[in-house]
Amino acid sequence: MADDESNAGRQRIVTDGTNEKFRPYDRFGPAIAGMSWKPLRYDAAEGTGSFLLRFDPGAASSPHEHGGVEEFVVLDGYLIDADGRRLERGEVVSFAPGSRHHSLAPEGCTIAVFLRGRNRLL
Repeated sequence: MADDESNAGRQRIVTDGTNEKFRPYDRFGPAIAGMSWKPLRYDAAEGTGSFLLRFDPGAASSPHEHGGVEEFVVLDGYLIDADGRRLERGEVVSFAPGSRHHSLAPEGCTIAVFLRGRNRLL
């Protein structure tokens, strides 16, 4: 079966993550300074899905606990996680449900995030 036939009726999202506008990162309420995001396929009610997340130089995520698996891929720049580990471009990171952390981007960073459960701010 041709690819076009097997995908008939299915939605395909194609986006340019480098040029399209990111919006203030307001997933938990008020926007976090220095962070912006671009939801790709995200269900706000469930807190699940995927999105691109951009950190300006010096920006940090809020400490949070994972209600489900959270994975991300570092697309550019690097992050320093709460335990001091430096997460480099190309690395894939997976956090188990119940794990807690936050990250800092000293020089700025963009990641692709994949959530399978709601996070809780600490």
